[in-house]
Amino acid sequence: MTDTTANDSLDELRERIRATQEAAERLHREAAEANAAEAAGEVPPAGWATPQDRSEKADEVHALALLLRTIRDLLPSELQAQVNALIRELLILVRAIIDWWVLHLEGAPGRDGGTATAGGPRVQDIPIG
Repeated sequence: MTDTTANDSLDELRERIRATQEAAERLHREAAEANAAEAAGEVPPAGWATPQDRSEKADEVHALALLLRTIRDLLPSELQAQVNALIRELLILVRAIIDWWVLHLEGAPGRDGGTATAGGPRVQDIPIG
């Protein structure tokens, strides 16, 4: 890779990082405004999630994905393999945590075959025959 190509790639990466940072700051501001409005008891107007809002958010997600793809392309292949393995392990961990949490929310099976709901009575299926 020539020096000018590397500089062009780095300039492009810097621009994408700057655009992503601005998008993240805008999302943070919007979330803070929404939280303030909710805390004040204001009800958002009907249809507050307009198609334009959705397309803007989709563009921001696309920009973030493009940034991540660019960063990935700059990494050596050995490091890419290690990062992929790390991400895979993190996703497995997240799935295990979600599975555990869902099981916890549903309630663990009781000794009599019923399930206990959080703070509620024991429930047992009775076959109808």
